[in-house]
Amino acid sequence: MTVEEMEQQLRKEALELVKAEPLSKLMLEEQILNRQNFADMLAVTLACQLAGEVIDRAELEKMFSHLYEKYPELLTYAVKDLSATVKRDPACTSYLEPLLLFKGFQGLQAYRVAHALWSEDRHFPAKMLQNIISRKFGMDFHPAAKIGYGLLIDHATNIVIGETATVGNNVSFLHGVTLGGTGNEVGDRHPKIGDGVMLGAHAQLLGNIHIGDGAKIGAGAVVLCDVPPHTTYAGVPAVEVGHPQDEMPSFNMQQDFTRDA
Repeated sequence: MTVEEMEQQLRKEALELVKAEPLSKLMLEEQILNRQNFADMLAVTLACQLAGEVIDRAELEKMFSHLYEKYPELLTYAVKDLSATVKRDPACTSYLEPLLLFKGFQGLQAYRVAHALWSEDRHFPAKMLQNIISRKFGMDFHPAAKIGYGLLIDHATNIVIGETATVGNNVSFLHGVTLGGTGNEVGDRHPKIGDGVMLGAHAQLLGNIHIGDGAKIGAGAVVLCDVPPHTTYAGVPAVEVGHPQDEMPSFNMQQDFTRDA
């Protein structure tokens, strides 16, 4: 789906919802129907969520809009993330829901703006935005981390991604996942996650380790070593327990690891 197609889809859903549910009218007019394009929809939604005592809504909305104009790829990534959420989360019934209500999607898009600021060497405002995201959404993504597109951040609570972590495309995170270091070491010290990986709830991946494409990490696993592509790891400490049945386990979100044996 293109950025323009996503805008049209959101308007269509908003018009239908306003007719069916009058309580939605104010939110949908403010954040969808009265906005010129998808960039405006995303900017005002994030600003509404993150505004407060540190930065007011107008300043945040202005910053988001400026960076979306400067880096249009951020909108392309947002569309891919939105589509991934709709396709993989069975609790999601529309494209409007993640945009307006799901903190995992919203926090990821706010991180992307913080990363753009970090890439411009504007480290203080990037970390300031990181701090706001952490307090508002309960998820902490360092703005220097490099994160791909097509992500599902399911529930999002207590997800931590460290400074030198990298995350590939089409990865699925459940709540409580940590991509962290192993101590107070400096330099390149955080995990590298391949494409299509599924990370189960409260999985702890620690150190400069590599998780291969299409790997599957069990809930509660503590991973301290490299994981080969298309391999299932589970346990404390995590060990190989089988191989996913699909090339991209992040797509089907199958939590029954006995099927991989």
